Amino acid sequence: MTDWTSGYVADIDYTYGYYPELNPLRLRLAFLHSGLRLPEEGAACELGFGQGVSVNMHAAASMREWVGTDFNPAQAGFAREISEVSGANIRLFDEAFEDFCCRSDLPNFDFIGLHGIWSWISDANRAVIVDFVKRKLKVGGVLYISYNTLPGWAATVPLRHLLTEHAEVMAAPGRGIVSRIDAALDFTEKLLNTNAAFGRDNPGAVERIKGMKEQNRSYLAHEYFNRDWLPMHFADMANWLAPAKVEYACSANFLDHVPEINLSVEQKSFLAEIPDPHFRETVRDFMVNQQFRKDYWVKGARKLTTLERSEALRQQKIILLTPRTKVSLKVNGSLGEATLNELVYDPILDHLAHHKVSSLAQIEQAVKGKGVTFGQILQAVMILTGAGHVAPVQDEVAIGKARKHTDRLNTYLMDKARSSNDIAFLASPLIGAGFEIGRFEQLFLLALSQGRKQPDDWANFVWTILHGQNQKILKEGKTLQSPEENLAELKELVSVFAEKKLPIVKALHIV
Repeated sequence: MTDWTSGYVADIDYTYGYYPELNPLRLRLAFLHSGLRLPEEGAACELGFGQGVSVNMHAAASMREWVGTDFNPAQAGFAREISEVSGANIRLFDEAFEDFCCRSDLPNFDFIGLHGIWSWISDANRAVIVDFVKRKLKVGGVLYISYNTLPGWAATVPLRHLLTEHAEVMAAPGRGIVSRIDAALDFTEKLLNTNAAFGRDNPGAVERIKGMKEQNRSYLAHEYFNRDWLPMHFADMANWLAPAKVEYACSANFLDHVPEINLSVEQKSFLAEIPDPHFRETVRDFMVNQQFRKDYWVKGARKLTTLERSEALRQQKIILLTPRTKVSLKVNGSLGEATLNELVYDPILDHLAHHKVSSLAQIEQAVKGKGVTFGQILQAVMILTGAGHVAPVQDEVAIGKARKHTDRLNTYLMDKARSSNDIAFLASPLIGAGFEIGRFEQLFLLALSQGRKQPDDWANFVWTILHGQNQKILKEGKTLQSPEENLAELKELVSVFAEKKLPIVKALHIV
């Protein structure tokens, strides 16, 4: 019997994560910051979409045609169920890459994205993907690809080998993947506690295993326990992609665009002396001990003139996603925690505080009396976007047309929240993306959508749902026992939600 999994973990579902980097709208700001001409807004493709949360959010919240595949039929079935609800322009398949990439009914794409899977597949499948990008990515089109990177993973490679070897050799017959993961982690921890020389020479190994023991087992299964697993140097990735005729554009991690929080003066000076852009990226990875890269590659990079870049950046619209009082002026870069200049950030955040759409030109006008330059505004927007406080906004025509699809999708997801906390995001047509909203918050919105006007009524509505399923709230590690305690906690949560988050949810056209 043929093994359709090809060594990929398939006996446990992948997590229901959402990955904003897979949103083509997001790359606009990164490209403009890097002085690159933007791709067309045509068809998009996601390879290996997992549970399909990202691809469905992006299809519902945009005007693009989306196509994707994930070889796991259970995951593809769930993703299709969502797509049928939203009515978005999306086609999803449960085909292996080799079969999907040979289909004759696929359009040419302006965007192809794959998150993480490059590190977990065979060289044969990597070759299939490269050929697909070569044939199907349009000139000017963008490839987003993220992958485990060396040197950051160097000390973990032996640990991963030990874990998977234990899971294969030492596990009792018939034990499921979760049981095998737990046993492998326990064994490895005990090994390191014997004062093994590997642990002494690699002091981070012990902490790595402790951290893994606290992580979601679905994530660990797919991250570490596939047959194929290969962290890769940037130069090796460039060599792999060379036949597809794409070149490195810029990082999809917006914080990487700000050297001041990642590199010392000496490091910046050292990098500036390296003329080859690919070798420069390799050297930078050693400086920051890069473990995971999120990169944009483009088929035919074209530079903007200084004037074109300046005008396009000033037209870029954004919105604040976090309550003004909750925006921290601390940010973590490769150099550690950095404190942001309040003389720059406070005027910008004050202008955005009411969660109204604003262009960078409007921000520049609003803060011109505060001594804040446009360069400082741009850097602040990159940092705030990278930290998740700000998001780019799409044009009004797209917002209006996407709204009917996001409304259908969000209604479906809010209804699912009655019995599940799997998906902690709803779709926003304003930002063409997903926005994090937890289970209880989704249920508050469901109550509101059903005509319950008062927050206390939302709390009662949610408690009725929980009580009917014999569920109770966990607070600070303790389960609240009485109905009174649970209802009181819900009323506290709903009060904060109504005051702080609901205005943002409304501004994003989620309700």
